[in-house]
Amino acid sequence: MVLGYAAHAAPMQMVFYRGGYGSKGFPAEYVGDAFVTLRGSWNRKVASGYEIVRVHFEGGRAKAIEPFVSGFLSDGGQTHIARPMGLAIARDGSLLMADDANGSIYRISYDGPGAGAPAAAYDPEAPAQPKPDVLAAARAETQTSGRIEVTSTSFAANGKLAPQFSDYADGISPALAWKAVLKAASYVLIMEDPDAKPLTPFVHWLAWNIPASVTSLPEGLQEQPRLTMPDGVIQGRGTRGSPGYYGPHPLVGDPAHHYHFQVFALDTALTAPPGADRNALLAALKNHVIAKGELIGLYAQTVQPPK
Repeated sequence: MVLGYAAHAAPMQMVFYRGGYGSKGFPAEYVGDAFVTLRGSWNRKVASGYEIVRVHFEGGRAKAIEPFVSGFLSDGGQTHIARPMGLAIARDGSLLMADDANGSIYRISYDGPGAGAPAAAYDPEAPAQPKPDVLAAARAETQTSGRIEVTSTSFAANGKLAPQFSDYADGISPALAWKAVLKAASYVLIMEDPDAKPLTPFVHWLAWNIPASVTSLPEGLQEQPRLTMPDGVIQGRGTRGSPGYYGPHPLVGDPAHHYHFQVFALDTALTAPPGADRNALLAALKNHVIAKGELIGLYAQTVQPPK
């Protein structure tokens, strides 16, 4: 652990302060630091949270956490007048904090010496924005001459995915099937969207150690790290950060995105742990792919979903 903070502080939202804002921007010493809202926990004695803290960075590493905006606790910490929740940076450089206890928005600004500091040359958010990558089937780790035919009873090749498979609706996984591969010990499934921005490709589904005897998956698999139906299947962490299938969620009005359901036959089972991400999975299957194939489905969201 690099830095710790009191338990039950309940961090809600974090923003990096890059500088280059308007006249109410904070001085240069705040550029490159982060602000975090701590909502607090009602069942902790003594209370923690109920404030905005500043996370100070040096050379891209977090060095200290210090209070920035407090005063929301009263009666010796027994009651509160606000619970910090959302956090955003306004165009003039001030912070906007949403209070979900009262439905209010607080504005924190600065008009002293050095206001409106220029943007930092170092962008602390840059490491979180990986460079665009190719689909898993085009990566060096998956190269093979063997081919697999992949089909689905839920959608046709290059056809539209029904709304129930999208994250705008039920978000259930579609049915998939493939031809058995001779000498395959297990199968891997990777679903990706190469049309997503800024994270390209967006990883929607990772599953591996699908038994060699299994050549189809039904609709609606559970979103769990380990599955018992089919038994032995392990699911990884996609771009969203949680295991299991995550349905299409393109921006409303975007042209249809292409969703690549890629199936890989391996000559072994993998030891990658549940919840492993795409990079870990690709590293584990390197030199073990004996065949691969894909099925592409399309999805576009043309209307705003109901709130």
